[in-house]
Amino acid sequence: MLYVVGIGAGSREGMTIAAQQAIERSALIVGYTKYVELVRAVFPEKEFASTGMKQERERVEFALREAADKVVSLVCSGDPQLYGMAGLAFELSVNYPDTEIEVVAGVSAAFSGGAVLGSPLTHDFAVISLSDLLTPMDKIRKRLECAADCDMTIVLYNPSSKNRADYLRNACDIALKYRSGDTVCGYVRNIGRDGQESRVLTLAELRDTQVDMFTTVFIGNSETKVIGGKMVTPRGYGNV
Repeated sequence: MLYVVGIGAGSREGMTIAAQQAIERSALIVGYTKYVELVRAVFPEKEFASTGMKQERERVEFALREAADKVVSLVCSGDPQLYGMAGLAFELSVNYPDTEIEVVAGVSAAFSGGAVLGSPLTHDFAVISLSDLLTPMDKIRKRLECAADCDMTIVLYNPSSKNRADYLRNACDIALKYRSGDTVCGYVRNIGRDGQESRVLTLAELRDTQVDMFTTVFIGNSETKVIGGKMVTPRGYGNV
């Protein structure tokens, strides 16, 4: 049995009960080094195996092999479907027909980060990763254009890194073609972990803000506002 487990932000408080139970039932926990460290702090008695960035295929293959004769949890931050390993596990599972896979949902950074900021996702929204390691930049730009044009709140994952220092600025420039510089935005870094920090700011301010890959960015729609210092996107109940 292979559980593909979403661990949320990585703290016990951020995990679902189902995620905790799957890990408790597992003899081995497999994951990206950073996420394994987070889970080890909660379940120090477990056996762990980890791999670094860009070793996703090797990590999933290893988990599937080990799951042939034991219960294994393959852990992912947030939810395992959203830029996680669930899809790859199913793709590779054709070579392991006797291994059962169960996906255990987790709380994505879009929602845990949104809760820190207030309620920016009360209406339709788009989630877009700015990482072009697996997705061509032309396609990312097109998705940003479409989401900005149709006035959805936009959640940006992987907004910047050492090799992609200007990606968030470029994304903001696309949004500014369709939205005012006063559009309410926000970001949260290290959601649910030590050193968590957040800020509500304008789109113009966000354009010139430095963030990292552990930051989740929220660009509001035309109706997003600041209420009591929180970022809020109304759904329209007040107009009914």
